[in-house]
Amino acid sequence: GLYDMSADAAIHDVRTEGDNMRPTPIYMVASGDLRLAANQVCWPTQKAVEERVCDAFAQEGHVLVRAHPVDDKAGHGFIYTQRMGLDVFNTIPKHARVVVVTAVWQYTHHVLGGLQHHKGPILTIGNWSGQWPGLVGLLNLNASLTKIGRVFSTLWSENFDDNFFLAGLREWLHTGTITQDDSHVHDLQLTRIASPDVALGEKLARKFEENRTIMGIFDEGCMGMVNAMIDDPLLNALGMYKERLSQSALLAAMRSVSQEEAQAIRSWMNNKGVQFVTGTNEDTDLTDTQILEQCKMYIAAVRIAHHYGCDLVGIQYQQGLKDMAPASDLAEGMMNNVDRPPVYHAVTKQELYPGQPVVHFNEVDEGAGLDALLTNRVWTELELDPATTLHDIRWGEQFGDQFVWVFEISGSAPPSHFVGGWAGASSERQPAMYFPLGGGTLKGVCRPGEIVWSRVFIMDGVVCREGALRAQLLFLSFMPTLAGLPQSTYLLKKLNVACVQRRISGRSCMRSFTGLHGTR
Repeated sequence: GLYDMSADAAIHDVRTEGDNMRPTPIYMVASGDLRLAANQVCWPTQKAVEERVCDAFAQEGHVLVRAHPVDDKAGHGFIYTQRMGLDVFNTIPKHARVVVVTAVWQYTHHVLGGLQHHKGPILTIGNWSGQWPGLVGLLNLNASLTKIGRVFSTLWSENFDDNFFLAGLREWLHTGTITQDDSHVHDLQLTRIASPDVALGEKLARKFEENRTIMGIFDEGCMGMVNAMIDDPLLNALGMYKERLSQSALLAAMRSVSQEEAQAIRSWMNNKGVQFVTGTNEDTDLTDTQILEQCKMYIAAVRIAHHYGCDLVGIQYQQGLKDMAPASDLAEGMMNNVDRPPVYHAVTKQELYPGQPVVHFNEVDEGAGLDALLTNRVWTELELDPATTLHDIRWGEQFGDQFVWVFEISGSAPPSHFVGGWAGASSERQPAMYFPLGGGTLKGVCRPGEIVWSRVFIMDGVVCREGALRAQLLFLSFMPTLAGLPQSTYLLKKLNVACVQRRISGRSCMRSFTGLHGTR
C-alpha cells in the first residue's frame, strides 16, 4: 500500500479485539527538486527512507497513504512543482494528519502552500545521513514553516528504529505534537557583557543604522527557500535596502568581459597556487573554458555591485543560470576574500573595492547575507580579517566523547579560511545533475580552531539572530568545499555582535548555545 493513492487499498485493517474502527488515514508527501536529473538520481534513496518510515508507522498500528503516486515514466515519486504540490493537497482531507518525508535536498515551496492552509497536524521527517542532504532539506522546510507561522512537529533518524525517533513518533500519533528538549538553548545574558564592548556594539549599530546599506540581489528566491527572503519593511527598519538585479543582466555583463581580462584572473589564481582539477570532457570534467567563464562572472558581478553601490550581493544561480553559465561558486569564493584578483572599472580602469571583500551571500540567502555584512562590519572595526562564509549543517556523529558536526557548502568560501590559503585551495567540477554546464568549486580544508556560527532569520514577524557562539572546529575535508574561521576571532565577535543585534532589532532575539547538538 505504499504508493497506492486509494485509502481503501493502502490502509490495512488493524482492528484489535473489541475495536471495530480502522485508524484514521495519515497522508505522506515527498517534496523534490525541480531538476529531473536530480530527482531521478535521488529517488532510490528517498524510496528506501519512505519504506523504513512506513515500517515504523506500521509497528505502531498505522499505515501511511502516499498522497501522490510514483511517476514511473519520469522515474521518481517527488512533487516537483508548486502547482503539483497545491493540486496534491487539494486531494488530502483538510483535517487529516500529514507527514512530509525528506531524504534529499528539496524545494520547500513545492509543498509550503499546501502545508500553510492545511488544518491537520503536520510532521516533518528527515534522514540522518552523511551522504545525502536530507537534513538540509528538512531544516529548510522547518525554517520556512517557522517563518510563515505554521505549527509543525519534526523528527529525524538514521535507521528510524531508535528510541528517540520512536518515542517522538508515538507522542505525535497520540497528541498531534512532539515536545522537544531545548534546554541547551537560552537567552544571551547581555548584562554579562563588559561595558566597553557594549559601547562598541552600540556605536557600530548606530553607524549601521545611519549609513544606509544596499543588498544587491541577482533574482530573489532560490530553490524554494522561503526562509531565505527577508521582507522589505523588516530589512528597511535595519537601514538596509534591496537592489533587485537580474541574472540576465549578469549574463550580459559577462559577455562584455574580454578573454584577456578573464585570463588575468585565472593567471592570478595559478600564481597563488590554486589547483584546478581539469579535463577535456565538458559534460563530466572541469574545463579551462568553464573556468574562464567563471572568471568573467566574477568580474561582471563586482562591476555591477560597484555600479549600483551595493554593500553586498547574492547570486541565485539555481535555477536561472544553470542552463546558461557555469557555476557561480568560484566567483563567490573570490569575492568573499580580502586577498583576491583585482577587478577594474570597464571605462576608468580604477580598481573596484580595493583591499576588501565584496561580501557575497550564496544562493541569495538573505538571512546569511545580512548576518555576513554585520560580521564584516564588526571584523573590520576590530581590524581582523572580515572574510565570511556560509555553510549548511550536513550531518554529525559521535566520535569518542565528542559530537562532531559537518558543515559544508560549495560557494562563498574564502581561501583565507583554508589551511594554506590560496595555495591550499582546489577547484573541482560541480556534479552534472545539478550543474549541466559545469564550473568549479573553491574547495579547501578549514583551518583548525574555534568558529562563530550564526544566522539571521524571521520568527513571529521579527528579524532575529541566533547562533552557536562557540564551537570547536576539528578536521573537515568533505566535498565540495569547507572552511572555518580563525580561532583568534571568537571572543571579540561574541561580545560585540550580540550588542549590534540588540540595538538594531529593538529587542534581543539572540540566544547562545551551550552545545551544538539540538534543533534550534
